[in-house]
Amino acid sequence: MASSWAVGNRATSGPLDMVRNNRAMVHRVVVLALDDVVPFDLGIPARVFHDALGPNREVLYQVVTCSIGGRPVRTNADFSVAVDHDEHALSTADTVVLATVEPTSVLLRDGTLPPEIRHALLLIPEQARILSLCTSAFVLAAAGLLDGLGATTHWGTADEFRRLFPHVRLNPDVLFADNGRVISSAGAAAGIDTCLHLVRRDHGASVANAAARRCVVAPWREGGQAQFIDRPVPQHEDSSTTATRQWALNRLDQPLTLADLAAHATMSVRTFSRRFREETGVSANQWLIQQRVDLARHLLEVSDLPIDRIATEVGFGSATLLRKHLHTVLGVTPTNYRRTFKAPLPSPV
Repeated sequence: MASSWAVGNRATSGPLDMVRNNRAMVHRVVVLALDDVVPFDLGIPARVFHDALGPNREVLYQVVTCSIGGRPVRTNADFSVAVDHDEHALSTADTVVLATVEPTSVLLRDGTLPPEIRHALLLIPEQARILSLCTSAFVLAAAGLLDGLGATTHWGTADEFRRLFPHVRLNPDVLFADNGRVISSAGAAAGIDTCLHLVRRDHGASVANAAARRCVVAPWREGGQAQFIDRPVPQHEDSSTTATRQWALNRLDQPLTLADLAAHATMSVRTFSRRFREETGVSANQWLIQQRVDLARHLLEVSDLPIDRIATEVGFGSATLLRKHLHTVLGVTPTNYRRTFKAPLPSPV
């Protein structure tokens, strides 16, 4: 049932008015739930953003959930969810999150949207950023919001996505794709990674890392969706490369080679390479570069170490090589990355 204080009904006041009155204090996240929503994914934004607190434990985000007409939403499980707000809540958003939905339940056969959903999306302010969780990327693409942009969705739906939306540059191997205003995440728990990424973008690594600890999840996850695609699983634990990966993570500052890794795993280079790719979805060399880039990002965010020192600490050896790999992965230089993600110390009073 639609709330009595929804936009267009001035009879009473309620939480939406509180959101408006606190514009300067909190960032408003409005979650749109459509029929056949996935319950787990629907709860991700509230959990992550509610746990993102300022240095004095002040609230940084307020999360509001809405549906078309404020109606109860049918989930893809065996229950429905009561929603207090209708689609006009979207007009108050700083960030809109499209909760994961079964594409076949919201798209017409030609990949277009029903009029009521298209109308609801038109209520989103031009300056608001938009995040799709998992297969709700189909909704963004059908609305034309991903045309010409990089995007991701659940790897299992990649072929159908490409067929319907050839103008979108789909990359099913990443956990999320950030285009600035429009962001898309991969399947299921990748929504947690993406929400933490937005907290990190808004408030820096310390706030995001603290939110991750409260949610009992990793602030960063290595690799992308490729590691979750169905692949053969080693039959014996002693054939796994897990221990060698952990060994390498403790020695990233050293000049590790493929032969070093294979020797630690007591395998031939050929066998090790094959099993490593089976278990991670990438080559050992690609994995090492990604781990070094991730560690470099962390040090750039939380330390004042010089760029040359960070390059040494993560095993790239020189600032030139660090710049090369960081630019390849992120498209920015170490200096620009630090400027964006490391908050400056306050000036003395």
